[in-house]
Amino acid sequence: MTTDPATALPDLSELEAGAAVVRLPMTVKFRGVTEREALLLRGPEGWGEFSPFLEYGDAEASRWLASGIEAAWQGFPEPLRARVPVNATVPAVPAGQVRDVLAAFGPVQAVKVKVAERGQALADDIARVAAVRDALPEADLRVDANAGWTVPEAVEALTRLGEFSLEYAEQPVPGINGLAEVRALLEARGTPVKIAADEAVRKAEDPLRVARARAADLIVVKAAPLGGVRRALRIVQEAGLPAVVSSALDTSVGLAAGVALAAALPSLPHACGLGTGALLAHDVVRPPLVPERGSLPADSLGERATPDPELLERFAAPEDRRGWWLERLRRCHAVLAATRV
Repeated sequence: MTTDPATALPDLSELEAGAAVVRLPMTVKFRGVTEREALLLRGPEGWGEFSPFLEYGDAEASRWLASGIEAAWQGFPEPLRARVPVNATVPAVPAGQVRDVLAAFGPVQAVKVKVAERGQALADDIARVAAVRDALPEADLRVDANAGWTVPEAVEALTRLGEFSLEYAEQPVPGINGLAEVRALLEARGTPVKIAADEAVRKAEDPLRVARARAADLIVVKAAPLGGVRRALRIVQEAGLPAVVSSALDTSVGLAAGVALAAALPSLPHACGLGTGALLAHDVVRPPLVPERGSLPADSLGERATPDPELLERFAAPEDRRGWWLERLRRCHAVLAATRV
């Protein structure tokens, strides 16, 4: 994977000169973290974000760097729509906390609910999804297992959760073969739950294999893990499946890339998972990119994704963490330099 050929890879010194490392508190625990760290890049076209999760290796993380470089050194394609519809995201919280989480998103027409959390049971998932359905009876409802189930567990869970009229289930099991098996078994049972591929697209060496294997009804795409907006657009076009654009718990700087991707897609049949800015207690941009009546603006994204200097200073990561991120930046830059064609 390389950066877009239209943009030369900036020198490492350029990246380091415009780098800011922040640590932002969250409103609830998400993916096991209560604070989100990110390295932000300032370039000639604005700002980009480099924030792969801490456990990711350099090869995978380098795609996130390519995305941040694209945003800051190349900018985004022209939008095809003025606003992008988004879903609320409910982490794996107890059912009693669901309404409080939803309140942060304001009015929405779609909700994604995290399920299959390690240490929790199917009963917890059912209670959480039921609480969302009770709070928003008319909303499009989708669940995301982050590949946390086995095939038998997924079939049982989605048969039970299908009673809540799910729009789709995102990555219920690991791998493409597992997705295809779950999809076939649900169809044989007459359970009308569509399957969406996420990790099987963004973590795969060949992100189009999901479509060729008929393992999913739609794909979930994220700008950063796929190497940027333009590469993600090509993947969606070649896959030939409906796409949902999602985020990776980004700051508003990173969310702008997701909004740009969603705004540039010729077809956008589903609300996107780009409302996760509402899960941050603080952001680096004023005003932050958070949902307004279920959507995000797609115009002037470069301006909307410009950090406030006071917020960068206020939420600057400790010096040891800044050093950790700069070293990661150096390693991932070397990966891109070695693989660029």
